[in-house]
Amino acid sequence: MAVPFLTLSDGNTIPQLGFGVFKVEPELTQGVVEEALAAGYRHIDTATGYHNEEAVGKAIRASGIPRESLFVTTKLSNVDHKSGDIRGAYERSLAWLDIDYIDLYLIHWPMPAQEKYLGAWEKLIEFKSEGLTKSIGVSNFQVSQLQHIIEATGVAPVVDQVELHPLFQQKELLTYLDTKDVTVETWGPLGQGRWDLSAYPALTDAAIAHRKTPAQVILRWHIQTGHITIPKTTHRERMDENIDIFDFELNADEMKAIAALDTGKRLGGNPDDVNG
Repeated sequence: MAVPFLTLSDGNTIPQLGFGVFKVEPELTQGVVEEALAAGYRHIDTATGYHNEEAVGKAIRASGIPRESLFVTTKLSNVDHKSGDIRGAYERSLAWLDIDYIDLYLIHWPMPAQEKYLGAWEKLIEFKSEGLTKSIGVSNFQVSQLQHIIEATGVAPVVDQVELHPLFQQKELLTYLDTKDVTVETWGPLGQGRWDLSAYPALTDAAIAHRKTPAQVILRWHIQTGHITIPKTTHRERMDENIDIFDFELNADEMKAIAALDTGKRLGGNPDDVNG
């Protein structure tokens, strides 16, 4: 079955399941992304801070897939955010990717101690109005930071890309995002391999019932919850496994059991503490 699309608040659509390249070495990225595209992914998520935008662009061109059939996300680096060179950063990303436009451009981290994220958001609004990028959003923004940029500009991001998985579900943030029609996009959707999925009966029982793996159950939970999700792997068999989640559906009891796994504890950095 094909990957479904979600419609963002600006009217643009995005494949609900994407492929992330966080911590993929630049010299490996082209081959990995080519494999992902061959496996059926059409949504690629990178960032200037990953140092592999150029390799992502090479993979896109090598694939022969029409540009309009792909969705490409990249992000403003903390270095450029801090320097204030927001336009230069966007232009460099466009050059490294070697594509005519970016589908979704995000502020990677709010870096609240720098007190520059509102200015960065105002620049992204300019890029959107100039047609340089189709959609604009943020990553790792918490409620207070979202409130600040929305109240100051009247423009809400179309997505907030945040750490979210069964052990850290960010329910308060999700409630706020829903009131502003901001779509949730999840990074680390499987917990970045830092917890044993087989240790949780809510996952293993559902996996047995549907003849799937616990990882597939988690990704299906994200999809049914309405999240955009971007798992990452460098192995083709995992790519195939992660995209093979559209031929089953979790029932209400299974969804409830997974929701009950929330511990409220992050695995990644706290956005309030990332300031450089």
